[in-house]
Amino acid sequence: MNLHQFRFVQEAVRRNLNLTEAAKALHTSQPGVSKAIIELEDELGVEIFARHGKRIKRVTEPGQQVLKSIDIILREVNNLKRIGEQYSAQDSGTLSIATTHTQARYVLPGPVAKLRQTYPKVAVSLHQGSPDQVARMLMDEVAEIGMATESLANYPDLVTLPAYEWQHVLVLPFDHPLVQRERIGLEDLAQVPLITYHPSFTGRTRIDQAFALRHLQPNIVLEAIDSDVIKTYVKLGMGVGIVAEMAVQGDNQSPDLVARPAGALFGHNLARVAFKRGTYLRHFVLRFAELLSDRLSRDLILRAMSGSHDEYEI
Repeated sequence: MNLHQFRFVQEAVRRNLNLTEAAKALHTSQPGVSKAIIELEDELGVEIFARHGKRIKRVTEPGQQVLKSIDIILREVNNLKRIGEQYSAQDSGTLSIATTHTQARYVLPGPVAKLRQTYPKVAVSLHQGSPDQVARMLMDEVAEIGMATESLANYPDLVTLPAYEWQHVLVLPFDHPLVQRERIGLEDLAQVPLITYHPSFTGRTRIDQAFALRHLQPNIVLEAIDSDVIKTYVKLGMGVGIVAEMAVQGDNQSPDLVARPAGALFGHNLARVAFKRGTYLRHFVLRFAELLSDRLSRDLILRAMSGSHDEYEI
């Protein structure tokens, strides 16, 4: 048996048992993938996949156990590579980050710039996606560190740590009638068109829950994953925007919009960083995590990665 066989099996599962797609991802031929998997099954004496004719239909029960071992083996192979890179390449390499648009646009620029100052030989590869896609990129080792508000804590294969709390903010044109209100309530917002995030992004769940608890039906006329897009449509007079506070802080403040904190209406959200459990973290990965939040330290991250059950919540 060899690492190529292990990678073929792992990629076949990642590609929903489509060997053609697995072969494309691994830059090889479909017959080659099929042959390698059959040879591994023959050597192990068990079927990893159940077949109907030549088509793979599902992972067998012994196949599930084989997959667990393959995941561990390939994870440790990648760890060996990282250890070698760390001690031979003198803090050079690539830091791969998986995150959402909001984090990439408003939170990461400062930490990324500081990391590059400290480690000028380190390149940064930024992968953007939904929170679930961020989790998948970490588990597939496309990225070493992930950051998002939703979903990350739901994956047992990930070690997640709280980074910072944030709240939503209402953004309105200066001439909007609600600007004159001293306090804006959910009942007020239910009467006007709203522009906010797609349901799977940037704390949208809390917004929906807040209205539902008051038995109110919000009139959401536009959804987006990009805070700048939301603000653009607010400026056009399409409605009241609900965005993350990071999108209106400092240089991100729009001079032609009024911002009102909405934590009292929608509660507070918790952004998390995440790593794949069991992964070896290079020095610059740990340093980048420290730059993301003063709540994170190298020692705390290493304790969490080692399986410590300390309480890390904010």
